[in-house]
Amino acid sequence: MKALTFKRYGKSPGIGFADLPMPALKPDELLVEIHAAGVNPIDNMIPTGLFKPVLKFALPATMGSDLAGVVIAVGSRVTRFKKGDAVFASLFDLGNGSLAEFAAVPERVAALKPVNLDFVQAASIPMVALTSWQALKERAKVQKGQKVFIPAGSGGIGTFAIQLAKHLGAKVGTTTSTGNVPLVSSLGADEVVDYKTQQFENVLRGYDLVLGTLRGKEIEKSIGILKPGGKIVSLIGPLDAAFASARGLNFVLKCVFSLMSRRIMRLAAKRDVSYSFLFVRADGAQLSEIGSLLESGHIRPVIDKVFPFDQAKEALDYLAQGRARGKVVVQLK
Repeated sequence: MKALTFKRYGKSPGIGFADLPMPALKPDELLVEIHAAGVNPIDNMIPTGLFKPVLKFALPATMGSDLAGVVIAVGSRVTRFKKGDAVFASLFDLGNGSLAEFAAVPERVAALKPVNLDFVQAASIPMVALTSWQALKERAKVQKGQKVFIPAGSGGIGTFAIQLAKHLGAKVGTTTSTGNVPLVSSLGADEVVDYKTQQFENVLRGYDLVLGTLRGKEIEKSIGILKPGGKIVSLIGPLDAAFASARGLNFVLKCVFSLMSRRIMRLAAKRDVSYSFLFVRADGAQLSEIGSLLESGHIRPVIDKVFPFDQAKEALDYLAQGRARGKVVVQLK
């Protein structure tokens, strides 16, 4: 089968198409013919080696995480799916990828594709949806009436997280460029800061939660908009010792991650707020719940651009520019 792979970690990862054997199907897996694959910023980060201590791949490794497609075979222990089912899933942190013609998908991470979405729309959902769900509902337990700051509201995470936060009853603040103000407002953002003309830390106050989607000093600045007892749930780091412990990493990495997060932890403690790093996990049960919200129209996919499969590398390059409005998807069929 044809797949987009990287051969090595580093500055020259050797990204390109390769012919790989069909996936060997385990008893608890589905063999899925992929119709579309969503791409995410971490897909570009993995080949650099940044997450090499955490994410394990056998090289050459197939790139991508999100997929939507049709089940063409099931393992002997599979009970929830059958041949011919249309499904969507995230393969993140499972050691294989989605930018391929076929994938072996563990039953526990798959869900039936929402009936009102086509394969391209469904493929845009898994990682941003699961990340938003696990950050807002699971980690932060957002309640009705709380204030949630979701920076970069026009991006892949932002466009989904704004809608989910509004569904949970929160008031949402975000940042975006001038041209994207109508988009984030249409998704439900209540306070919109045009970062070209204003600094969010000078405008926003009294927030209960910050969803950390921006690197560097931006996450430190966000501490100032939180009320005492508020939370920062970061999706981009710095990694912390709690994450290392949850992953069962060795003592050295625990110390390294503790040092990496020491400054943000100290700054947060001074303001009586908490900081934690979130690493999304694939979860078919949560994806099924998210699918219900999509079918009911409470949340809609936002797609910036669709690339054909033979331009999958170009799709990743386009995403790396950081200007996508919503998600970038690769269409195979």
